[in-house]
Amino acid sequence: MKRFAVILVSLLILFFINGCNNPQPPATTTDSTAVKSDSSAGSTAGFKLGVQMWTFRMFSFADALDKVDSSGIKNIEAFIGQKLGGGMQGAFGPEMSKQTRDQLKALLQKKGIQIVAMGVIVPKNKAEWIKTFELAKDLGLSYITAEPIKTQWDMVDSLAGVYAIPIAIHDHPKPNVYWSPDSVLAATKGHPHIGSCADIGHWSRNGLNPVDCLRELQGHIIGVHLKDIVKFDNPEARDTVVSKGVINLPAVLAELKRQNFNGMLSIEHESNWYHNLPDVIFTRNYYDSLVQKLQ
Repeated sequence: MKRFAVILVSLLILFFINGCNNPQPPATTTDSTAVKSDSSAGSTAGFKLGVQMWTFRMFSFADALDKVDSSGIKNIEAFIGQKLGGGMQGAFGPEMSKQTRDQLKALLQKKGIQIVAMGVIVPKNKAEWIKTFELAKDLGLSYITAEPIKTQWDMVDSLAGVYAIPIAIHDHPKPNVYWSPDSVLAATKGHPHIGSCADIGHWSRNGLNPVDCLRELQGHIIGVHLKDIVKFDNPEARDTVVSKGVINLPAVLAELKRQNFNGMLSIEHESNWYHNLPDVIFTRNYYDSLVQKLQ
């Protein structure tokens, strides 16, 4: 009996020592809890919805502005080259005369619409950049969307600092030099006035997860192009109405909220060109519903 008791005590001691030397790993947080935590962090207070005027490129600037007004949106991202119309001569861009610029400003004021940004531009040299910055300054723009030539990074960053108007690098599909967040990050290093215009549709066309890309560019995102596409990892995939394609927009907005994004999300709908106002209104309503849920 004594011998049995000694053996039993010895086994208990060994079990206790083994347990102390091999502690169980702590419980891990489930994915659903992590997502819930992310979506409840940050703020949407800095979000601003806009329309990239390329959406209405088949129409004059004046007619496109009427469509933006009808959608209930008050911010736009203009693009250089759009015919002005509405009694204004020429096209939107640095070559507009003072008289034309005054007419344009009056029209915008009448509609209560603000040009927040313009792009996407690819100036060839410093002179073209200066003209663009001068126009942006005259119109009170917050940033310029561009795809600058790599050898221009230092010069562009310097001008952006002088004019206090940052450059948001846009990502087009492959083989564009900025198709990956890595290339945009490379441009931001040592260049505090250069950031990202996050086109979530083009990232998806490139086979990249937009949320992962946003996380990689955290702290550098100046503007966003808001859209949806029909097929992932296909550079030729066409646009579709948001929520009808492959992009998880709720996750995109949750990530931007987590980052306390403070900028414009420009609706860019490159489909149904001549009759896409209802699509833009649907996008606005869908966006509003998602933001409401995030608050």
